[in-house]
Amino acid sequence: MAAPFKAYDVRGIYGDDVTEALAYQVGRAYAAFTGARRVIVGRDMRDSGPSLSAALMKGLNEAGVDVVDIGLCSTDMMYFAVIDRKTDGGIMVTASHNPAQYQGLKCVREKAIPMGLGSGLEAIEARVRSGDLGQPSATPGTITQIDVLDDFIAFMHSFVPPESLKPLKVVIDAGNGMGGLILPKLFEKTAIEVTPLFYELDGTFPNHEANPLIEENRRDMVAKVKEIGADLGIGLDGDTDRAFFVDADGTFISGDFIVGLLAQPVLAAHPGALIVYDVRCSNYVKDTVARLGGRTKMWQVGHAPAKNFMREHKAEFGGEVSGHYYFRHHDAYFDSGNLTALLLLKTLSDKGVGLKEAMKETADYHISGEINSVVQDPQGALAKIEAAFGPRGEILRIDGISIVGVTGWWVNVRISNTEPLVRLNCEAESAEAMEKLRDEALAIIRS
Repeated sequence: MAAPFKAYDVRGIYGDDVTEALAYQVGRAYAAFTGARRVIVGRDMRDSGPSLSAALMKGLNEAGVDVVDIGLCSTDMMYFAVIDRKTDGGIMVTASHNPAQYQGLKCVREKAIPMGLGSGLEAIEARVRSGDLGQPSATPGTITQIDVLDDFIAFMHSFVPPESLKPLKVVIDAGNGMGGLILPKLFEKTAIEVTPLFYELDGTFPNHEANPLIEENRRDMVAKVKEIGADLGIGLDGDTDRAFFVDADGTFISGDFIVGLLAQPVLAAHPGALIVYDVRCSNYVKDTVARLGGRTKMWQVGHAPAKNFMREHKAEFGGEVSGHYYFRHHDAYFDSGNLTALLLLKTLSDKGVGLKEAMKETADYHISGEINSVVQDPQGALAKIEAAFGPRGEILRIDGISIVGVTGWWVNVRISNTEPLVRLNCEAESAEAMEKLRDEALAIIRS
């Protein structure tokens, strides 16, 4: 059995790491730690969802918490319900993009504030491990079942009105995930011509895993884009909190380029706004934002630290290479693959171009993409990178170590939280310079 408490959620093999007993304990521990009185509970399409959510709600109820059960939903629907219904928090039963045998729990506080290790999840883990689940309430909580789908669609459309989207030919692959519930209503009143792939909710993922970041999971979408001559393809992960894009040629667009593209309409609506991006992102993001009069801050990888950092600095928008894009609603922050898809299509509509044409402005940016190396001494590898590159540029320790050169090149090296891996990302002013930088860094890491 592996430890199911991860950096940003509870996740592991269902029936081994994640069980109904654990879900019950998390419900009790969540209530004892947060003092919540009213909590949203939702679940994705995995077969274990009903029994796990029932156990979770039992734990919450026994602690005196009133549960608002929104049933089958996406993670961004759960975030919305917490924000819209002004509850004390929410828990989503999902393993997101993980394979079918996985399941998990994602916890948030009021206003959908994420709970990760270091922001509350560690306290829940400690209570579960020690058995300190608090005293049962003399008055058990209640369960109220509601459907928030139509309200969620209206919320999405409040950011991007359906009539603002011009005709585009789009393939959307839901990967048998929760997008299949949402996407038909999301686009039904738009001019977008959608060719749907794998909208049937099926937690066994019979076609491919619901993780479009991996190339093999995009093959069906890419083939369909080419077959019908679509303007672009959109892939959503299993719980629709992330979105991924390919152009008319089927070329995958790196998430940091999407951050820079989406920052443009955000800054048009909010001049001078702050945009947050992670340490792996191309200079395209900060250059684009600066050109449009906005401000940028770089921060750690991960949805919990990103949203907490954005809240602290009152950022308007943020994003990561991994396909997470973060939006602001008053004083609440949330990531949403559905809203990302809408906003990207709105951006293309406003520009009057397809995604391939829009991405021509990234031609002068040369990124390596993330490259993993198995090493026995990860900290030693970082020290060697610092010794080799540190004298050549500015050293940043936001997440791992970054060295930034005066001509715009940079190297970032981070250590995996869960595996003996070192992750390298770099960028330089030409493809040749980037390849030289990449190869030098890899040789040092792997030496």
